[in-house]
Amino acid sequence: MSDVVETFWQEFLEARPRVPRDTPYQKWYFGNSEEMARDLARLVIAGQKMATASLVAVNKIKPHEAPIIGGYSVVTYFDGSPACVIRTLEICEMPFDQVDERFAADEGEGDLSLEWWRDAHRSYFLKESGELGIEFTEDSLVCCERFVCLYPR
Repeated sequence: MSDVVETFWQEFLEARPRVPRDTPYQKWYFGNSEEMARDLARLVIAGQKMATASLVAVNKIKPHEAPIIGGYSVVTYFDGSPACVIRTLEICEMPFDQVDERFAADEGEGDLSLEWWRDAHRSYFLKESGELGIEFTEDSLVCCERFVCLYPR
């Protein structure tokens, strides 16, 4: 799939001539399942999802997947096929229990409420941290990333 992603990236560069051709990019998908990757990528393309969250501790374990302010990413589906190109606009770290309603709504998931966000992300972060052998608590640092979708498929 890396050739397909690279071709997609080159198409993006052709569509955005102001982006230097040697600009680096990351490649990743949302979540941890085919359904989640598909559904969240579709929300980005539809303009509903403009933010995402990750655990700071996980980003330290997987620095190649950590967001970069001003960085570009090819968001893929679970199978690695490209969905869109985003650019990270803002990164803010805060304890899980201090994430606010505005950020929850910007994530564009569920009913857009903070309660839904906390329930869904608590479950996701507990599973992810357990798989990686790290602890997740209500005061674990969360990387809150805002982005813009620049190039949908």
